[in-house]
Amino acid sequence: MNSLAMTLCVLVAATATIAAPPPGAVDDSELARSRNQIPILKQAVDGPNPDGSYSYSFETGNGIQAQEDGHLNNVGTDQEALEARGSYSYTDNEGNTYQVSYVANENGFQPEGAHLPEVPPLIKKALQYIAEHPQENGE
Repeated sequence: MNSLAMTLCVLVAATATIAAPPPGAVDDSELARSRNQIPILKQAVDGPNPDGSYSYSFETGNGIQAQEDGHLNNVGTDQEALEARGSYSYTDNEGNTYQVSYVANENGFQPEGAHLPEVPPLIKKALQYIAEHPQENGE
């Protein structure tokens, strides 16, 4: 049993030695990543604050911009929930700029943008009806 364990250890050590890069070698993927790093041009962060609020914003060298503000709603109740409002924008490889504004709260993530599909009117009407008549939906 000991000779089997010893043989296994020698094989593992030999394999690790063969598979390891030579000392001082640079990992190609690491080199590629360092060449493609995008600088952060602006960045601001406030919080998290004692009341649960926060804000941040940033802009990168390739034109990405983002900002968000958040705070707690209904503090101290069973309905306490974080609400975040923000936006981000970016430019694709063809030069098209996309902007998204959003609210995220107890009702989920609600994005808006000219490039995003709209909820069909019939679905909107059904959702509005459900929200206005919760007693009929077993709530």
